[in-house]
Amino acid sequence: MSGDHQTLALLLFSAFVAVTLGITTWVSRNRRGSAEEFYAGGRLFSPMENGFAIAGDYMSAASFLGISGVIALFGYDGVLYSVGFLVAWLVVLFLVAELVRNCGRFTLADVVAARMSERPVRIAAGTSSVTVSVLYLVAQMVGAGSLVALLLGGTSGAARAWTVVGVGALMVVYVSLGGMRATTWIQIVKAVLLMAGTIALTVLVLVRFHGNVNALLNSAVARSGHGREFLSPGLKYGGDWVARFDFISLGLALVLGTAGLPHILSRFYTVPTARAARRSVVWSIGLIGSFYLMTIVLGFGAAALVGPDAVRASNAAGNTAVPLLALDLGGGAGSTGGTVLFAVVAAVAFATILAVVAGITLASSASVAHDLYASLRRKQAKQAKQRSEVAVARVAAAGIGAVAIGLSLLAQNLNVAFLVGLAFAVAASANLPVLLYSLFWRNFTTRGAVWSVYGGLIPAVLLVVLSPVVSGGPEAIFPGVDFHVFPLENPGVVSIPLGFLAGWIGTVTSAEPPDAAKHAETEVRSLTGAGAV
Repeated sequence: MSGDHQTLALLLFSAFVAVTLGITTWVSRNRRGSAEEFYAGGRLFSPMENGFAIAGDYMSAASFLGISGVIALFGYDGVLYSVGFLVAWLVVLFLVAELVRNCGRFTLADVVAARMSERPVRIAAGTSSVTVSVLYLVAQMVGAGSLVALLLGGTSGAARAWTVVGVGALMVVYVSLGGMRATTWIQIVKAVLLMAGTIALTVLVLVRFHGNVNALLNSAVARSGHGREFLSPGLKYGGDWVARFDFISLGLALVLGTAGLPHILSRFYTVPTARAARRSVVWSIGLIGSFYLMTIVLGFGAAALVGPDAVRASNAAGNTAVPLLALDLGGGAGSTGGTVLFAVVAAVAFATILAVVAGITLASSASVAHDLYASLRRKQAKQAKQRSEVAVARVAAAGIGAVAIGLSLLAQNLNVAFLVGLAFAVAASANLPVLLYSLFWRNFTTRGAVWSVYGGLIPAVLLVVLSPVVSGGPEAIFPGVDFHVFPLENPGVVSIPLGFLAGWIGTVTSAEPPDAAKHAETEVRSLTGAGAV
């Protein structure tokens, strides 16, 4: 890319970082220092504000960069990501949002621990939440590395590495200083920028084809190199039984995983009531739904105007399709319009990454402090405990950031949408079963809860380690070795049923009788909000 691209994009990067650091500094001067302030922003956000923040949290680098890239390379099969991410919100709206807001306080473990023995449940749920969050963070940081590598010429491994380190450092600053309130406002600003940028690009693509979607698709087919198969299922997830099971596995993970994502669940605690939580989801569905429809246009637009070969040459996983599309729509390389549009899109994508990593880091550090640490120090006085929890959360943010940076440097060649699919699979395997059982199964016990979490978490992580994602192929994390024995890239089709099965077996074999009174209390509280925080 030219020096003009680099200069303008870096200036816009710097402007967004300056604004967000300003927000963080302002919030840090006005905070009370309580756990409720740090974890939930004082529960003072309106449904519209929280809806924009949820959308900002959810519309990640995987959505903006990864999904469009997969569509540009594989056509119809890439659309699965857009559909799966969107349909998942119906599960959140109808099964989770209001009930979680009524039953919990700050984290997923609060919901489960309401009717179980706290310590084992909190340790299990906290461990699972941190694991999911780290996988999600890796996807965002890989997106940041791809973006800046493209900006600096596409070949600089050092640029990718330093970008990942810089994003990690910024997210620790956001969380440590500003907590949930700063993170929420950063996500609102990012959601507005991302929607504006996506709408502009979508309009430009449609204008280029005079509003004729059929012409857009025909042009994408002509440049794809695959003919009409580009618009038919099976190009990426067809072929043989392994690919088809991978397709089913990915679909299950995308649709069921959202309801188990810790950083999404924590957003429901930032509003004052359960009704506000449900209205937040309605706002977010409107924003997210329109966004994912537009990513389909951008993906096929990149295939038609840039071409899969050029996208693949820039980044083998397709993560740079949207910036390259912006460059073409603006007039091509060397043109003023192309330079400006490329820089704006790159800056919006970078803003997307920063906002999402802040939200994920906050949720994971809350799990470490509120669930893991608090379980070990539960005998302290309540006020001192809350102060120490917040201090631990700040330290945990730095530790989680370091782990995510290390893993991100290993996964630079993987598609970010695919990496998020792995995080969704782990969330759907470990968090969703225990959440649904706790809310809806009268006889659920503490052993069932612990077995449900570990029975989904351990197989999911183990199957990923033993899959082609980690070893055995040119695009694997360790391409030089081959120890994969599990044929699927996404473990969801195996690990999600195992999570539900383990919870059932743990419950029916438990000597502990289910607590009918606590279940009744939880049921009334979840449905009516009586006694909710």
